[in-house]
Amino acid sequence: MPTPPAAAKAPAAHAARPAPGLDLERAALARRYQAVRERSLALVAPLSPEDCQAQSMPDASPAKWHLAHVTWFFETFVLERFEPCFQPFHPAFRALYNSYYNGVGEPFSRPQRGPLTRPDFAEVLRWRAEVDQRVARLLRHTSQPEALALIELGVQHEQQHQELLLTDIKHLLSINPLHPVYRRAWPLSSVASVPAQWVERPGGLVEIGHAGPGFAFDNESPRHPQWLQPHALMNRPVTHGEWLAFVRDGGYTDPRWWLAAGWDWLRAEGLAAPLYWTLPADSAALPTVFTLHGDMPLDPHTPVTHISYYEADAFARWASASRAEWAGARLPSEAEWEASAAALPVQGNCQDSGALHPMPARAAAAPGALLQIYGDVWEWTNSSYSAYPGYQPAGGAVGEYNGKFMVNQLVLRGGSCATPLSHLRASYRNFFPASARWQFSGLRLARSL
Repeated sequence: MPTPPAAAKAPAAHAARPAPGLDLERAALARRYQAVRERSLALVAPLSPEDCQAQSMPDASPAKWHLAHVTWFFETFVLERFEPCFQPFHPAFRALYNSYYNGVGEPFSRPQRGPLTRPDFAEVLRWRAEVDQRVARLLRHTSQPEALALIELGVQHEQQHQELLLTDIKHLLSINPLHPVYRRAWPLSSVASVPAQWVERPGGLVEIGHAGPGFAFDNESPRHPQWLQPHALMNRPVTHGEWLAFVRDGGYTDPRWWLAAGWDWLRAEGLAAPLYWTLPADSAALPTVFTLHGDMPLDPHTPVTHISYYEADAFARWASASRAEWAGARLPSEAEWEASAAALPVQGNCQDSGALHPMPARAAAAPGALLQIYGDVWEWTNSSYSAYPGYQPAGGAVGEYNGKFMVNQLVLRGGSCATPLSHLRASYRNFFPASARWQFSGLRLARSL
């Protein structure tokens, strides 16, 4: 993690001519910065200003707030430290759009982001444009590695918020009785199902965590050895059709499959299916599922999504007891997942494809291959989100990015249909509380051998 911003302003950063290699690095970073910033604006293009203002639940944020917060990140952590003669666009924005960085000041209440009608959407866009010009100017001149590292962190941070923006928009549209559509382009076509198969792994000593060049968040390090027992992973994620069998078998009404905390959560919430499902009166009919393309019939071959850790764990217990070929099924550890994913190319159905919905698996060219490791759905693991051996968070405000959340969370791996493809790698660790289900989360089964 880069060094956090200091209170004192940096001196002018263009006194000395940087090396040619640094010129190339800055130019590449400038292109990534511009592309990511433009992508965020493209994601809100189908929305009205009213859509961008609304907040559907305390855990979600308005689209306008997402656009403002990522801009706040660049102004607060980059420009404030490294821009000569820095002046904020608006001093009050420092508190309004601070998410959780207590080292910067008192953040504005998260559940009250929706009522922030001022600044209006047009002013937020003007702020973004001004910050973009100032960051571009800084990139043309600065030779300070800390500045470049913080801009790179800001780019990666904005990519995270692009996915959050899409999941928050989906939740917002879903609670409207009109069920408005974000994008009218249903991506699915009928395909043959790919049978579930176990892909065996020998176990032994492996290394996990980030290694080599390229960006990684601090929670992906240090790289360290991990001993694995022989195990197997399912060749693809669990599908909507397989989950429907769980629902029809009374999976949501039978406490045998549920952790105690999960059963209490299930009863308190009154749940009978994954988020966005509508169960029909005719139990033999297929449910409908709300998507970013509107209400659609459930496709049995696509990966199930919008499930919590509690639901994923309950399904694994049910599958192990109910299907002989799945005996011993459980959720994988994050080390088991990463050891298998590390040798695979980072490709799949991500935000870049435009589908914005999990797609069905395609048969592999070679037998025994793992499919859909990247993209489609984040895959729950049974690993608690905690620090790797030797982990030390950075000091100051930027050190709050990951470290302080390492409690009461579970790790997810692999990315989703809403994650930018360039944002993913085998060592990437996502994390949510066990009850979270609004993100594009699913599961891949594992078992011990």
